[in-house]
Amino acid sequence: MKPTHIEHLGIAVPSLESTIPFFEFLSGSKCYNIEEVADQKVKTAFFKVGEVKIELLEATSPESTIAKFIEKNNGRAGIHHVAFNVESVEEALKEAEAAGLQLIDKAPRKGAENLMIAFLHPKSTCGILTELCEQPK
Repeated sequence: MKPTHIEHLGIAVPSLESTIPFFEFLSGSKCYNIEEVADQKVKTAFFKVGEVKIELLEATSPESTIAKFIEKNNGRAGIHHVAFNVESVEEALKEAEAAGLQLIDKAPRKGAENLMIAFLHPKSTCGILTELCEQPK
């Protein structure tokens, strides 16, 4: 697997509304995209910092993995995942499985910003939730 770059850092937050102003100040730029990803039960906000994006994630349902993350983190924001851009998520999943990594997603699925995505389980990735992303063609 040869990622081309870090696509984004995912940060779980209790509230986009209260967090966006800080990240606009910190990044020196305005949030350029807010969208809901219904099947993942999240609302996302994106910032560009150099070549890397920061994705803020707010739960839209108590059953969301983001809601559970925030709950385990005593209601505070925290780094949720690191996303790597790959040429083909499908091929990267095959390579990861062959290398003995545990897959959360067996096949790519649609994520925010029209990316095809898949996650690798933290139990096999040094405790870091890892996302694989493929740019839309």
